[in-house]
Amino acid sequence: MARSPRLSEAERKLWNAFPTGETVDLGPAPTGPVSSGPVPTGPVSSGPVPTGPVSGEPGAPAGHNAPEDGDTWGPERTVRAGVITSLLLGAREAAPGSVAAVRLRGARITGSLAIIGGTVDHDLDLKGCHLDEPVLFTGTTTRSVRLTDCTLPGLSGGGMRVAGHLSLSGSTVTGTVRLARAQFESGLWLAGTRITADDAWALSAGSMVVESGATLRNADITGGVRLAGSRVNGDLNLEGATLRNPGGRALSGDDMVVEGTVHCTRGFTALGCVRLRGARINGTFSFNGTLRSPDTPYALHASHMEVREFYLKPTEPIDGVVSLAYSRIGTLQDDPGTWPDKLRLNGLTYDRLRGSGVARRIDWAGRDPEGFRPQPYEQLAAWYLRDGNDALARRAQLAKLRARRRTHGRGLRVWGRLLDVTVGYGYRPWLAGVWFAVLLLTGTVAFALNPPRPLKPDEAPVFDAFAYSFDLLLPLPAFGQRELFDPAGWTQGLAYGLVVAGWILATALIAGATRVLRPQ
Repeated sequence: MARSPRLSEAERKLWNAFPTGETVDLGPAPTGPVSSGPVPTGPVSSGPVPTGPVSGEPGAPAGHNAPEDGDTWGPERTVRAGVITSLLLGAREAAPGSVAAVRLRGARITGSLAIIGGTVDHDLDLKGCHLDEPVLFTGTTTRSVRLTDCTLPGLSGGGMRVAGHLSLSGSTVTGTVRLARAQFESGLWLAGTRITADDAWALSAGSMVVESGATLRNADITGGVRLAGSRVNGDLNLEGATLRNPGGRALSGDDMVVEGTVHCTRGFTALGCVRLRGARINGTFSFNGTLRSPDTPYALHASHMEVREFYLKPTEPIDGVVSLAYSRIGTLQDDPGTWPDKLRLNGLTYDRLRGSGVARRIDWAGRDPEGFRPQPYEQLAAWYLRDGNDALARRAQLAKLRARRRTHGRGLRVWGRLLDVTVGYGYRPWLAGVWFAVLLLTGTVAFALNPPRPLKPDEAPVFDAFAYSFDLLLPLPAFGQRELFDPAGWTQGLAYGLVVAGWILATALIAGATRVLRPQ
């Protein structure tokens, strides 16, 4: 089929260019001066003349090259969607020695570009085009689909199979992009894409499989991004992306698997909850952006997650609750200056910890909004032990007992404080020696100035204030002075006090020795 009289001039150009895969450019001719440089020897770009930075690059507003007035273009730039679908589905054969493809620039596409459940053996490459209606590729098996720097009201590609990649880079989409259960052999490219949707999800790609990387670099998305259950066998790049869904989920990646690195850096902003519950990241999860979601239960819900390395250094403190509960992390590196006030760490385990000293880490372990949790302190102490820092491990354990004390009744709080002051709950046994020395010195001076009377003057030995005070402080007398002398007056109260203090110190030391000698 060579030429159809029912085709417009613009459609005829596309019809004739398809067998060789040539690009048809319906955009206006360049108005600037012609370059006087050497004549290029390679293929000449036939797309519209760029009006600003390349889409997806830093500093380039998302979708800034997509046409804004495409709905006003006349018939000389208009192609019916039915012509494109006919070509993609085999209305014309490829020219010998060529690869047939639809490559179109600067066109307005009217009607519905819909191939549902079909098989497409040709690439579709649209650049700088305006599509009047959503693109429908649900359940379709196709080669690469590129809709770059285009304007379109949505795309439905649920269950599609792409032997190549899907690109919406630089495009403006005024509706939902649906890619649930889709599979891409090469990648998914949404660099510099602007998506604005009134639906719950602006990008709905649950259970998607991307054999290579997926990039949303510098994308601007109003509405949630759903990647729950998806698998990316490469990197997931969100550098510079802005996700807006206040009061809801800006990013939902429950049970997502990423074999490479997740980049939430270089200006990444999420206004809404980032939920990665149960996600598995076999590379690095790098978060160096802004996250604000004070009006949702969690700002960052990363519980039950597995990640080899978690680099958590947001540019400002996260506004909202952060949960890393029951996650398994290889190396956790963070910035104490950006910790939120509410931080759930119960059940979190990690192999290595980087980023702050022990005092700040102890504060970090005690920020659970539900109150005292022992496991974060135990895990912190276990890390210090593995790292060879026994003293820091004891400080973490001591902090745990002090935090636990605040949850007890009055009697246990008093006993706990006594253990803390005397022997540091057993983690500072040297305190007992200090108290013993102070009490011994006090008794020695007091009884030297006010010696007690002997019970049996004829049989009593020479009084020794030091030995007498020592006997009073020991639960079992060592020098035999306590049974032979009887203090009088105010020194009698002092003697009773030294006996009681001795028993308290002995009990505390026993409790401390038990705690110190038990396996950590």
